[in-house]
Amino acid sequence: MREIRFRDALREAMQEEMRRDELVFLMGEEVAEYNGAYKVSQGMLDEFGEKRVIDTPISELGFAGIATGAAINGVRPIVEFMTWNFAVLAFDQIVNGAAKIHSMSGGQFSCPIVFRGPSGSAGQLGASHSQAFESWMANTPGLKVVSPSNPYDAKGLLKSAIRDADPVVFMESEMMYSDLGEVPEEEYIIPIGKADVVRTGKDITIVSFNKMMKVAKESADALAKEGIEAEVIDLRTIRPLDFPTIVESVKKTNRLIIIDESWPFGGISSEISFQIQKHAFDYLDAPIKRINGADANMHYAPNLVDAYLPSVKKVVEASKAALYV
Repeated sequence: MREIRFRDALREAMQEEMRRDELVFLMGEEVAEYNGAYKVSQGMLDEFGEKRVIDTPISELGFAGIATGAAINGVRPIVEFMTWNFAVLAFDQIVNGAAKIHSMSGGQFSCPIVFRGPSGSAGQLGASHSQAFESWMANTPGLKVVSPSNPYDAKGLLKSAIRDADPVVFMESEMMYSDLGEVPEEEYIIPIGKADVVRTGKDITIVSFNKMMKVAKESADALAKEGIEAEVIDLRTIRPLDFPTIVESVKKTNRLIIIDESWPFGGISSEISFQIQKHAFDYLDAPIKRINGADANMHYAPNLVDAYLPSVKKVVEASKAALYV
């Protein structure tokens, strides 16, 4: 099977859906003339023209509002944010507009829209450019939240998101755009709401998503060298979250590690911990371990960036503590 980069998988998803449905269009800062801040939309202006690949002013609240109104009126916008840190300015339209219009209209209006762009840390970018927004968005009823970790999932899930009748928040990572992965040339989609067991094991379950899946897989490799078989689950979708897959894994391994780069207070790892204690408490042989980013703002210094984020060392130590409790 061919290998392509993460950015190319996203582009293919958008191109295929725009060829399939003339109501789909892309808008955002620098998506057209500049071919995208991360070159995700490279060549799309040439193929689809300026009416379907639209450069916007630097006004996230403004173009998110235009796109939300357009979606309510029957078209299917894809909104690219240069970073979800900038999308904070558009939260009113996403949270109070797109997420609520279906219920507030008594089902008279739908809002088929995709808001996408990079989330989380990307090296030395400082506190206001390094925040992970999955838990922020997942806290809002009416939004679906997708956070893929590889090119194959990115393409299949983005195609599903574009076809969805509800607003979908699609989280990427600046640090994954150049990642290579196997992606078939033929048509495929991945359903929203289904996790992926990427590695089977019997001793401990490791759950993560987005670029922290790299830490999860490397941790499983390190544990395997010591004879510990970790089962690794890629959530892929944050809302709806596939709790049954995690529950079944924990019933088998009796231990759980959750890797989530966002803050520990009120985050995704907290919700998973609660749900597992609710549905699989009697199967746990050790306390659930959460490996989060620090409960602080990200700093610029590289040594503090490393100290802030989850690491293989932290995951291996937590796994051993759970196994030998």
